[in-house]
Amino acid sequence: RRLASDWALVAREFGKEDRHHRLNARLARWLPSHVVEDGSNRVLDAATSWLERYFAGDAADARALPLAMHGTEFERRVWEQLLEIPPGETRSYGDVAAVLRIRNGARAVGLANGANPLSIIVPCHRVIGSNGTLTGYGGGLDRKQWLLEHERRWSQSGAARLF
Repeated sequence: RRLASDWALVAREFGKEDRHHRLNARLARWLPSHVVEDGSNRVLDAATSWLERYFAGDAADARALPLAMHGTEFERRVWEQLLEIPPGETRSYGDVAAVLRIRNGARAVGLANGANPLSIIVPCHRVIGSNGTLTGYGGGLDRKQWLLEHERRWSQSGAARLF
């Protein structure tokens, strides 16, 4: 499920019903007068193209997409930092907190990571536990593992131009 205005992608969420409830609550908080309509526009078309290229192993840098990351200032800082993690690599919640200069901020980073409304595009799947384990992912840990393996396969093969 992808949601966009005429100028930016607002959300990209997995098809799980419980995730849609959370997304709708988030939209009501940050965009109280929003209206969701079926359709397409240039932003949705660009996001669809990017996702097709991502799954084909041709693209992973979402900074070229127009993104509207609605959240608190802290959440937006975390999400911007997620965009800096190279495909096929991971960082711990503590690593992200350290870059943001948030002492003992791993838990806060985890909460912001979990609130990310642009799954896959803003790569929250690249954040793992400090002991290297996969932790919390709205799409499920099996999907998180698959995404990381997909990125590693393409980024290490040198086959993809944009990874």
